Amino acid sequence: MQAVMSAEEMTEFLKEVFPQVGDLFHVEHLDGVHTVMRMRITEENLRPGGTVSGPSMFTLADVAAYVATMARIGREALTVTTSCSLDFMRKPAAGKDLVAKAELLKLGKTMSVTHVLLFSEGEDEPVARANMTYAIPPKKMTA
Repeated sequence: MQAVMSAEEMTEFLKEVFPQVGDLFHVEHLDGVHTVMRMRITEENLRPGGTVSGPSMFTLADVAAYVATMARIGREALTVTTSCSLDFMRKPAAGKDLVAKAELLKLGKTMSVTHVLLFSEGEDEPVARANMTYAIPPKKMTA
């Protein structure tokens, strides 16, 4: 199952459809099943206690699942999250980027399901895991 977009094309697509995230995300690997993404962690992503905030971790998991889905269906900006289960397992390092490793488990006509593990850069143990479900808009009928 091949990706219909390259990692570089996907990074540019994200900048186009989500300009508010700017250069926070970088797609490192994309093959149609597995996706590796990096989120640049800044002071804005930290919470008291010197750790990455939960909303920041959710954002990376969500974007990684979105990218995993887009890698197979192509540019469909209106694909949306319908369900998320996120488990926080360890305290992420404040001074390191977060890396998401996503696996597209199911791709149907109207939904996709992705499993995502989040890691502090350079660490072997995940800091969180997520299961994400996305709704895919129906294909437009042509006359």
